[in-house]
Amino acid sequence: MPDRITIAPDICNGRPIIRGTRITVQTVLEFLAAGDSMDDVLAEYPALSRDDVKACLDYASRLMANHYSVLPVA
Repeated sequence: MPDRITIAPDICNGRPIIRGTRITVQTVLEFLAAGDSMDDVLAEYPALSRDDVKACLDYASRLMANHYSVLPVA
């Protein structure tokens, strides 16, 4: 995945992006969550490949594998 997804503080405010683009992982995931197919995403962003979209899904899956705690805020 590091060959496809990168994080750089000076690009897109440090959000994870697809290497060589300014397309964030979040953008790709939002398209898919809205019901767009992988082919729709690829048509909208011709710079992406199927492996790029799969890397976004893999990245999100790995993030969700972490343990998170929600703490009340005063």
